[in-house]
Amino acid sequence: MLDAPPIPPLDGLHPLVIHFPIALLLVAPLVIVLGLVLRPEKGRPFLQAALLLMVLGTAGSYLAVASGEAAAQLAERGGAVDALLENHEELAETVRLVFTVLTVVFASILFIPQMMRRTLSRGVATSVVVVFLGFYGAGALLLANTAHAGGRLVHEQGVTALLASSPPPTPSRVAFDRDDD
Repeated sequence: MLDAPPIPPLDGLHPLVIHFPIALLLVAPLVIVLGLVLRPEKGRPFLQAALLLMVLGTAGSYLAVASGEAAAQLAERGGAVDALLENHEELAETVRLVFTVLTVVFASILFIPQMMRRTLSRGVATSVVVVFLGFYGAGALLLANTAHAGGRLVHEQGVTALLASSPPPTPSRVAFDRDDD
């Protein structure tokens, strides 16, 4: 029986968790657009799903930043690595803040009219969401630049997550009953 691999410490989680918030946050505006093009009664579930993607992506950004900061403590330092690492860290913290604000704003767009028992006209509601998507697009560009800076650290500078070495797996034997007749 094979032993399960150990869960890496926080500093080793960064390469494992970073792609989830990126994907979730970049897919959310596509779901918003889908929610806008459908009739309001059919589009609202898509807008709520987009909010869920944003909440999960934003929460993931907190874990990504925390694990990145822990990993940065162990990274080999020097010249270009220091400058690129500092830039990546600053961008990541800004991304976390921007998407926290965008998520709260989008939740407000969805739920404040409902809480006030008011319905916005379709034109006004669509205009508000389109303006929001403009700001979201700026956040997505910031996210892409942050991911690119992280990719440069790995692919140009060779910075990798340090993981504790584990003993090599032991081969397991599986007995099969065979009938060689």
